[in-house]
Amino acid sequence: MSEHIEPMKKKEISVDDIEFAQIEQNGPKNLFTQMQGFWVTFATMFKKVNTVNYPEVKEPTAERFHGRHQLNRYDDGLEKCIGCELCAWACPADAIYVEGAANSDEHRMSPGERYGRVYQINYLRCIFCGLCIEACPTRALTMTNEYELADETRAKLIFEKDDLLAPLRAGMLMPPHPMYPNTTDTNYYKNEIKSSHPSQEVNN
Repeated sequence: MSEHIEPMKKKEISVDDIEFAQIEQNGPKNLFTQMQGFWVTFATMFKKVNTVNYPEVKEPTAERFHGRHQLNRYDDGLEKCIGCELCAWACPADAIYVEGAANSDEHRMSPGERYGRVYQINYLRCIFCGLCIEACPTRALTMTNEYELADETRAKLIFEKDDLLAPLRAGMLMPPHPMYPNTTDTNYYKNEIKSSHPSQEVNN
């Protein structure tokens, strides 16, 4: 036969059971202490300001400033990007999209087997960390000092390959065109190609 157990009653706590402690308030600080705080503000008023009349005056950026990306070319004009997508894999913000395609003798955009057919960078996502630069095996992707990337629409902040490609310099030819005669992609990767061959100018 089981015994009936009465539930325990909660003990009621009254205000008289709570201990109160007196808190001492020292009041406002003295005048000298308050003046020390005002002096910091007063002294700053006479310091030279760091602002400039932007955009008429632009401060120079640091040497290793992380700005807009650039897809580089070899000295004969062929693209350095080989469409390996390592930059896209390294991007922590998923801001880079790459589609590689195969090169051919008739349509050669870069040395080696592949080139970047589609290359996009979404600057709405990019955090300019530079991890994509470290991941690139051919030094195809670098960062410039350009930082004025604001635009009117979101679509304009998705840069395509044509927006990112470096301009042609003297001696460069617009691809597609053949590689420098009697060379392989290894010669390009070792930076041994310094100019375009005269025969390429005739063929293109």
